[in-house]
Amino acid sequence: MSHSKKNTTRRNFLKGAGVALALPWFESITVGTNGVLEASIKKEPPKRLLMIASGLGFHAPYFFPQDTGKGYKPSPYLKLLEEFKDQLTVYSGLSHPGVDGGHAAEASFLTAAPHPNSSSFKNTISVDQVAAERMGSLTRFSSLVFSTGGNSLSWSRGGVRIPASNRPSRIYAKLFLEGSQKDIQEQVEKIRDGKSILDTVLGQTKKLKGKVGNQDRDTLEEYTQSVRELEKRLTLNENWVHKPKPRVDYKQPRDISNRADFVGKTKILFDLVHLAIQTDSSRLITVFINSMNKVPPIKGVSTDWHNLSHHGKDPDKIEQLKIIEVEKIKLFNELLKKLSTSRESGKTLLDQTMVLLGSNLGNASSHDTKNLPILLAGGDFKHGEHKAFDKTKNTPLCNLYVTMLQKLGLEIDSFASSTGTL
Repeated sequence: MSHSKKNTTRRNFLKGAGVALALPWFESITVGTNGVLEASIKKEPPKRLLMIASGLGFHAPYFFPQDTGKGYKPSPYLKLLEEFKDQLTVYSGLSHPGVDGGHAAEASFLTAAPHPNSSSFKNTISVDQVAAERMGSLTRFSSLVFSTGGNSLSWSRGGVRIPASNRPSRIYAKLFLEGSQKDIQEQVEKIRDGKSILDTVLGQTKKLKGKVGNQDRDTLEEYTQSVRELEKRLTLNENWVHKPKPRVDYKQPRDISNRADFVGKTKILFDLVHLAIQTDSSRLITVFINSMNKVPPIKGVSTDWHNLSHHGKDPDKIEQLKIIEVEKIKLFNELLKKLSTSRESGKTLLDQTMVLLGSNLGNASSHDTKNLPILLAGGDFKHGEHKAFDKTKNTPLCNLYVTMLQKLGLEIDSFASSTGTL
């Protein structure tokens, strides 16, 4: 069956079933007797999405290469990733139109919602959660949201921030430790109680619809949609409660009490990210490496990270900032190594996982949100280039997000401020 015929058959099926939902692409789809569509899913390794952001960015002269195309000479930071040069692409000239506000822009890194620092700001859904709505039911956790401490990058369709998990011991327990039969039953009861409460809430909102104006009715509809999404997730959670969790050869980590030790925190989080991908616990993961107003315990650093990011071109501050950012790149390199040496169905996890590293700030020293530092590794793309777009009239970063969503197999043509694909 040709690709076009596959698409036609699939869309007819969805229409006939009364469903208007884009689904992941299945490699093998056949039409049975009486026109009934039967899906036979080949054991293809699943595609995954990992998005990592650093709140204080990267010093641009050390991050971006001066050359473009495939023959570029690696920048000081990219030299640390040289073994993966053919498996990553570096982008310049990308940003989110309308996203300003300096540090506040971290809220919009995966949503592209404009003016995050304004008093009337209301966020929108993040790109990972768009994917979670379509394919989150395929794994125990529809998505995993991590941070080294504090905020997360992920937002629901209703514009509510999804809390980040930042304690490795609890993340490990959530992913890999089985509770007692009593614990499992308590989880089931909590889920069912939650569903019962949501039924009551939906009943009350239904009564309110006829009593509010048009603007409030739209707000109520958004709220109702969020409640329904939560209800679906609770149903999925109940199904997974009774299935055994995967076992891993990795001891439960201890939490690091030193808040400034971002290296230690990030290393453990990246270990857990690798294990989560390896066990197919989730196919959609976000990690936020938060900025710190503390001095990280790294040799050669005597000033707090946030202060160093506002270097004002002071050579000493830039040198200390470089030490910190080199550590970030080294951690990223270690993660890529883990993914590249783990295999499933004849391919590496890096082949099957799109790994994005970037920041909401192009120049942290001036709070500039243009020309964001963006790396994309893995995911079975054709890599090995520095793709340079206009540095003054930036291309929407969401064009890359749409490309990534499509690579997951989702029939999505636009997201937020996108104008196409990359």
